Amino acid sequence: MSNMTTIQLDKRLVKSLKDIREYPKQTYNELITHMAKLFKAVKKKNQYDEFLHKIQQAKMKEIWDNKEDEAWENA
Repeated sequence: MSNMTTIQLDKRLVKSLKDIREYPKQTYNELITHMAKLFKAVKKKNQYDEFLHKIQQAKMKEIWDNKEDEAWENA
């Protein structure tokens, strides 16, 4: 039994896939595998960026919301 399947793709998508191939004989399987790896890496990076942003929010609030700064604004 084969590990391959048949999927239906819109002809515009097939054209897009052909246009973004890295080399002429690259298979759709290779291309989609590469795209999936890139997507996972980007998704992981975005999660890391969101994590850093949440950590920084608390520190920035601490820095900007303090009585010493307010006293200088009214001086």
